[in-house]
Amino acid sequence: MRRHWITRSLTTAAILIFSFCLTARSLAAQAVDESRLRHSGDGGRVPEPGGKDAGGPAPRLADGTPNLGRTEIGKGAWLPKLYTDYSAILVDPPKSQGIPFQPWAKALQEYRHKVTSESEDPASFCIPLAGSHPYTRGGVHPIEFIQLPEQKRILQLMEFPGHNWRDIFLDGRSHPSKQELEEYPTFMGHSIGHWEGATLVVDTVGFNEGTWIDKEGHPHTSQLHVIEKLTRTGMNNLHIEATFDDPAAYTRPWTIAFDLAWGPDWAIKEYICQSNNRYQD
Repeated sequence: MRRHWITRSLTTAAILIFSFCLTARSLAAQAVDESRLRHSGDGGRVPEPGGKDAGGPAPRLADGTPNLGRTEIGKGAWLPKLYTDYSAILVDPPKSQGIPFQPWAKALQEYRHKVTSESEDPASFCIPLAGSHPYTRGGVHPIEFIQLPEQKRILQLMEFPGHNWRDIFLDGRSHPSKQELEEYPTFMGHSIGHWEGATLVVDTVGFNEGTWIDKEGHPHTSQLHVIEKLTRTGMNNLHIEATFDDPAAYTRPWTIAFDLAWGPDWAIKEYICQSNNRYQD
């Protein structure tokens, strides 16, 4: 009897300690975000998207190319906006039809939405965000675009979840072969881009299956093909359209559209996040 009592006591203690750790982790993350807001450089205000011509005309580089980044050295970044329900920003098909899931993908997304916790979100394990996920994650972790015309590429820098970046190649190259993409898939895929007027069109393939499309757990397979269209409609507004084509997870391609705001006093800061192999267990 005493042995059973000791076992129950140890189990209860373990549960309490685990719960305390989760609560402490959540409070610590909240404290970091609140501290970041208080020291954002603009009085703690996270700006909202402003629409066309917000803050004045969209800037351009010396060669006339649209400038997706800073106009002053060391100042400014884009602020991700939280969109927890992609069906709310769905433009094709119409919102009334909803996201065109394959049955298994719908069941998995519903499970993730209702059951899973932060402990199962890949981003909680420092896994990079794929597709449009960096823009819609919310929070106070900015995004920057560093345009390198001479190198014919754009670097997209993301503070969360751990200073990730991706190359967007503008030199006319094609994607690697299908065989190479299947042998060496990556979290963020392989991105090539081109300009269509004032819009940057980014084509990305070669994803592995270790990420979610968004914070709500929309799944994808290695067949995912993402087309992003980024247009700086004004100094302080970035309009983004993202189309997801993954026939293994969805019955047809689908597109979302949304806007991000420019934070003139924001900048990417130190953010430490170290992954390990436990997520793959």
